[in-house]
Amino acid sequence: MRGSYQIRALLPAEIRTAADWAAREGWNPGRQDAACFASVDPQGFWGGFLDGQMIACISVVNYGQAFAFLGFYIVAPEHRGQGYGYALWQKALEHAGGRVVGLDGVVVQQENYRRSGFELAYRNIRFGGVPSAGLAVSTGFEVQVLTAPTAELEALDARVFPAPRRAFWQQWLGAEGHHSFAAYLDGSLAGFGTLRPCGSGCKIGPLVAVSRPAAEAVLARLLRELPPGQEVFLDAPEPHAAAVDVARALGLEPVFETARMYRGAAPQLETDLIFGVTSFELG
Repeated sequence: MRGSYQIRALLPAEIRTAADWAAREGWNPGRQDAACFASVDPQGFWGGFLDGQMIACISVVNYGQAFAFLGFYIVAPEHRGQGYGYALWQKALEHAGGRVVGLDGVVVQQENYRRSGFELAYRNIRFGGVPSAGLAVSTGFEVQVLTAPTAELEALDARVFPAPRRAFWQQWLGAEGHHSFAAYLDGSLAGFGTLRPCGSGCKIGPLVAVSRPAAEAVLARLLRELPPGQEVFLDAPEPHAAAVDVARALGLEPVFETARMYRGAAPQLETDLIFGVTSFELG
């Protein structure tokens, strides 16, 4: 390393720059994603500054006392391979302390993550394209706009995410451009999901449901908010065959993949309820 290298938490404007970098990497984050996750942990986004200029970024967002999620790990191309990124990586992980840390690792970096103590749990597959088929939605579901977190939502979310995240939900459900809906069956919450704009097209995620019919009821309503002819992306856990089948039934094709990895004991989550991951980059 050369020059004066400083590592510190990012300011809101710098977090927006990190999101722009992620878009340039081809990760296609949602337009409001970084701000929503920063609302959970304002000190969770870090940058490396060489002579006052940001050259690297990373996020390690802490949820409570037991879990953190890592993402947005980017070093400017001209500064890669010189130790700046690894120094930032180490400092940011100090922010997580003894928490279990999750990440979605791009293929080329998975071996590096293993050397830092992360172990593979499963793959996530990003499906994308312009939907070419509709969904045959089962009768009996009542689908409603979701504007604020409820006790039922948090209880279902707790089955697929290893820490309470009310602050995230409050920000996520009210974010500009986000469309969120919940499906009820016989008065009980059966599924929920969000469609949100990205730099390219829109993403659906999270999409969580107790059954495939419930997921399809939410998904069908979300797709009514998709502008005609626009691409949509759905990130599905590969072990969940029904989630993969739903994506393929829409005519979407695999366009990207990552590996969900954890440092520490992998949380015991009900992945068969996850039809769409919130975001590869941020958990």
